[in-house]
Order: sequence, then C-alpha cells, then structure tokens
Amino acid sequence: MSSFSTRALTLLSSVFGACGLLLVGVAVSTDYWLLMEEGIVLQQNQTMEVKMALHSGLWRVCFVAGPEKGRCVASEYFTEPEIEITTENTANILKMVRTATPFPMVSLLFVFTAFVISNIGHIRPQRTILAFVSGIFFILSGLSLVVGLVLYISSINDEVMNRPREPEQFFHYHYGWSFAFAASSFLLKEGAGVMSVYLFMKRYAEEELYRPHPALYRPRMSDCSDYSGQFLHPDSWAPPQRGRSPSDVSSDISIQLNQTPPPQEHLRLA
Repeated sequence: MSSFSTRALTLLSSVFGACGLLLVGVAVSTDYWLLMEEGIVLQQNQTMEVKMALHSGLWRVCFVAGPEKGRCVASEYFTEPEIEITTENTANILKMVRTATPFPMVSLLFVFTAFVISNIGHIRPQRTILAFVSGIFFILSGLSLVVGLVLYISSINDEVMNRPREPEQFFHYHYGWSFAFAASSFLLKEGAGVMSVYLFMKRYAEEELYRPHPALYRPRMSDCSDYSGQFLHPDSWAPPQRGRSPSDVSSDISIQLNQTPPPQEHLRLA
C-alpha cells in the first residue's frame, strides 16, 4: 500500500506540474487576459454603438472595433504606443496592468525549475531532497502568480471605480481565457507543490524505517560513505571464538586438580 501511494504521488505531482507549466506558459504568451468594449448609447432607439473594442495580454493589445480595428500593438513598457483610444480611463487601464507583468514571468521561471528538479527526483528517487526542493519551487511559483493576479485585478478595479458615470456612454470589460488559464495554473502548481513535499516526507520515512540501527555496523574503516567500512579490512577483525572439545575440558580439570594443595587437616593427622 505504501509503494502504491508513493507511485500515485509521483504520477500526480508530475501531471499537475506539467499542466501548471503548460497553462501558465500559454497564459503568458497569449493576449486574451482582458477584453474591453466602450461606446455610446443612442437616445433615439436606445441602442448601443461600439466605438472601440479590444483584447489585451501582457505583451500586446489587439483592436477588434473602432478606428484601430484589426491592428495589434505591442505593449510599450518604456514609451507610449501611437494608438488612438477613446477615453483616458481605458488608456490608464492598459498602463496600470503592466505593473503585474513581472510576477507571471517569475512564476513561469519558478515552475519550469520545479518541473525539471521534480523529474530528476523521479528518475533518481534515492535523492530524496529533490522532491522537497521541487515542492518549494512549485509553491513559490503559485504564490508569485497569485500576487500578479491580485495586482492585475486591483489595477483594473481602481480605474473602473474612478471612471466618470455618463448616461450616454457605456463601458464593459471582462477577463478572458488567458486569465482563466493563469488562475487554473495557480491551483495546479500549489497542488503539485503540496504533493511533492508529502512525497518527500513519505520517502524519508521509508528510508528511516528500513535503515538498520547503527549498533549493527562495525566501526567505519573508510570515509567513502556512512557504512562503507563495515566489511572492509577483515584482517583487523577480532578472531572468532571456537568451541572447546570435551577432551580439552577434561585435561584442564585434571591439571587444576593436580595443582591444588592437600587440605591442612590431613597434614595434621599425619
């Protein structure tokens, strides 16, 4: 049962880690984190005319309606891109979400490192510490990602709350599938981290269970490993104690009797 649970933990941690790495990689490289739409409300027939619609990611903004329709612009982190945006609040949203970009990148680096270390640990299970190290990296990756998601959401909410309310204008936004992939990746990475740490605990417990007591080993004769000297240098061992034959025992008794002096009472009578 113990070996089955160890194999199950090994398989599940690998699957969760691989899925978490895949999802965060797709999320970082795509541009469907945020979808925004704004326009005006026509008072005649109460219909809405879309003035601008776009979807954005960490690296690019693509317009699907408005004067910039069909154009994708890279997010400039040091200079402002030459694009025409309807309102200033929408431009501020695109600026503010850039503060969250480093955290998903750090998360991607951490989860890749954790995935590599985890696979090395599965290939060489005697290196028990690798499972623990990979679990720590998985957990750090998830924490870094969730910090980035919180900053991303808070930046958007702050700008939306400060947006002026005008009855003749409308503004809609929602999060896209890239954002959903990133959020799902957080859950998978945390799960992989917890399972990796638990796998380390089980392997360590099994090593302690099957490790013989140090008193059963002879003093170490070599510095190669902890138990490398237990069978080295047999010439230095103490000679084994052989059993004595009955003839040897009887001869020793006869010698002791011959060497014993006679009692003093017999000498006085004489």
